Amino acid sequence: MKRNETKQAKIRRLAASYPRIIEWSAEDDAFVGSAPPLVGQCCHGDTEAGVAGQLSEIVEDLAADIVEGKMPEPVIPSSKTFSGKFIVRISPELHRRAALQAMARGESLNQFVTQALACA
Repeated sequence: MKRNETKQAKIRRLAASYPRIIEWSAEDDAFVGSAPPLVGQCCHGDTEAGVAGQLSEIVEDLAADIVEGKMPEPVIPSSKTFSGKFIVRISPELHRRAALQAMARGESLNQFVTQALACA
């Protein structure tokens, strides 16, 4: 803890360091919130604003647990470096379908998968 920083200020600073994701879930017919890697999908509601409020409370509570030593601090991916490469194992049939769709669009498989992930 910084010398003159209060416990509450440290909790707020730590909570602010976690990314928050609010997305629409057609399956749940609601907005769903998460704050990886701190917590997965943990709240839902009819409005983004409502979920954002719930998510803020949850993240602050978990940050307080970390500051108080009740749980370890998870690694934040933004503090890691990423190469831009990863290997994904999929079925041969899915690989074939993706390759054919990429060819039909005049794209490489890499371009096709990159675009699909960007839209996810």
